[in-house]
Amino acid sequence: MNLASLADTLGLENLTPGIDLHTAPEITRGYASDLLSDVLAHAPKGGVLVTVQVHLNVIAVSVHAELTAVIFALGRKPDDATRERAEAEGICLLGSEDPAFELVGKLYELGIRGHKE
Repeated sequence: MNLASLADTLGLENLTPGIDLHTAPEITRGYASDLLSDVLAHAPKGGVLVTVQVHLNVIAVSVHAELTAVIFALGRKPDDATRERAEAEGICLLGSEDPAFELVGKLYELGIRGHKE
């Protein structure tokens, strides 16, 4: 599923407007964690991360793990410096008012799976 469709379907806010959601890679895998070392070890390349962590280290980990996007749960939003860094690194940031558990369930219903290929 492309990010534009994903954002539209789930009512996600694009927090990195400099990244065109229509041209972002397809999302088929995801991961949910607030422990960044866990994300590094287990998140699938090209996937989407669901988290409540909004600091700059999330972007560094996302780049290293080769993630495509991060969805921030519970209405949490990163500061401007974090957003700017994400755009510079090509990591799309999306926001949702939903709790992480509900977001993961919705992603699963849309065919996004958590296991590595």
